[in-house]
Amino acid sequence: QLQLVESGGGLVQPGGSLRLSCAASGFTLDYNAIGWFRQAPGKEREGVSCISSSDGRTYYADSVKGRFTVSRDNANNTVYLQMNRLKPVASTVYYCAAILKPGISTMQVMCAMPGYYSIDYWGKGTLVTVSA
Repeated sequence: QLQLVESGGGLVQPGGSLRLSCAASGFTLDYNAIGWFRQAPGKEREGVSCISSSDGRTYYADSVKGRFTVSRDNANNTVYLQMNRLKPVASTVYYCAAILKPGISTMQVMCAMPGYYSIDYWGKGTLVTVSA
């Protein structure tokens, strides 16, 4: 079965950290564009961070630059999102998504303009709650 499965969400205090994982099964993450997205109630979907699994190029939304880090482990077919100095506004469900065989600019556009490209695979999401 081809799927992405997120894990690592939970409750954390403001200023704390979480590491989300996105594991692929049934297909390899090599040579794909992988992204982390979130959509708070009443807001548009936001591309939080994306990574090109072939060469490691990354993209970060301005709201998370310097605090979040995306990385890949192609051997384990997993992409991670390390989230530090979390703020309450970060509370929502985080989804990972994959576009297979992307073009050279797909990864950046995937994050900067959610919905511009069709996504090949979505995970079901993991809930992050930042609260005291």
